[in-house]
Amino acid sequence: MPVLLGRATDWCESHELLETAIGYAQELGDVDRVARLVERCAQPAHQSGRVATAVRWLDWLEERDARDRNAAVAVLGALIAAVRGRPAEAERWADVAQHASYRGKLYDGSSSLDSWLALLNAMLCREGLAKMRTDAELAVRTLSRGSQFWPTAVVLAAIARLLAGEVDQADDLLADATEAGLELGVPEPAGVALAERAVIALGRGAWVQAEEFADRALVITRRSRIEDYPTTALAYATGGRVALHLGDVSRADALLVRAQRLRPELTHALPHLSIQTRLELARAYLTVADSGGARTMLREIDTLLRRRPDLGTLVSEAEELRSSMKEMHAHAPGASTITAAELRVIPYLGTHLSFREIGERLYLSRHTVKSHAMAVYRKLDVTSRTAAVERGRGLGLL
Repeated sequence: MPVLLGRATDWCESHELLETAIGYAQELGDVDRVARLVERCAQPAHQSGRVATAVRWLDWLEERDARDRNAAVAVLGALIAAVRGRPAEAERWADVAQHASYRGKLYDGSSSLDSWLALLNAMLCREGLAKMRTDAELAVRTLSRGSQFWPTAVVLAAIARLLAGEVDQADDLLADATEAGLELGVPEPAGVALAERAVIALGRGAWVQAEEFADRALVITRRSRIEDYPTTALAYATGGRVALHLGDVSRADALLVRAQRLRPELTHALPHLSIQTRLELARAYLTVADSGGARTMLREIDTLLRRRPDLGTLVSEAEELRSSMKEMHAHAPGASTITAAELRVIPYLGTHLSFREIGERLYLSRHTVKSHAMAVYRKLDVTSRTAAVERGRGLGLL
């Protein structure tokens, strides 16, 4: 069997049936070969909306300590964990990537693993805005122009400039990132770049441009089947703001709920995007005089800023919003005030699981789960788990 499995792996790889080759190499137990194949396949799978497939491969490798033997796989693990909203996992993979070994040539044509590491460090932004900019610009310079990572590097370089107040330069880079992402078949960074351009347009009061950018981002998201990726939340939030401006309340509600539903996975692993999305949601809530929803967003922003305090203009934007809300009266809490932690509990309320069992899955105590559930009941104006689920489904939270 080992001989036959080896031949099957060879044949599939030589005929570019790489994912099938991964399956045979896994059966064979050839960890190093699986790692090399996953290095080539994980990013394309993720970009095509099959994140679960990429995660399954990475989990298989992590169980066999392959991340310590292949730094490229460790980088991929960290990148995918970051965009899935798993900060502890992302940092664990990232720390391994800094020290793991790597042999051979990178499949994307980049000359050195340093370019992948620079991209990862820029995304996590653990050392502040200046370091993020340095890392992102290094990745832009050193990644191969044909690399699927290159558009993401350009987006991160643009965000670093935007947060430093260099709005025009950021907008130009975002236009480049959109074009490159579509050309290379990587829709996720293209969609993020368009959402960022919508943010810039909204800041200038250019509503027509903002509508164009937000709509294009949403079309890319839908066609690419990445509607549930956390990185799409900014497109939903900006689209919601535009819809409110145009008086299309039902469309605005639908888009804002989509952004709200993805919010729990926007963590300090993607601090810039996580805060930007909450700022846009807060502004949307203020448009409809929902001070409770806006205050919930600001509280979550404060939590993120405690972990990543050096994020340039995002700090002052949060302060401006806070100042504008001082004269607003508080209203009874509604669905918009449901926190990210409470949102994680809602899907489990429709199961047979007890609060203790839900807590085991979420790594929370039974009392914490119960507290979250009671808060959800209050904010949704219901009195039972079944009613909470029905109300949440009606609002689009499930």
